[in-house]
Amino acid sequence: MFRRREPVPFAFVAEADRFRSNVTPPPRPRPSRAQLVGQSLITLTVVGGLTGALLFGLPALQQDTSGSTGVHQSEAAQHR
Repeated sequence: MFRRREPVPFAFVAEADRFRSNVTPPPRPRPSRAQLVGQSLITLTVVGGLTGALLFGLPALQQDTSGSTGVHQSEAAQHR
């Protein structure tokens, strides 16, 4: 029996690992001072927002240990 070898679909993906180009890409341009300041301000804003959300959210996540018995009644139910 003669088995015919069929090409594998997307064989070029496997061949891409062997391919090496001799052309180097151009160097990236250095960011300007204004771009660096802008990126720093954005980073500080995001970090500050997350920190503020954490600080304001922590009291809501804490369990109430003020000595209550666990039975909560509404104010309307108390005046019946």
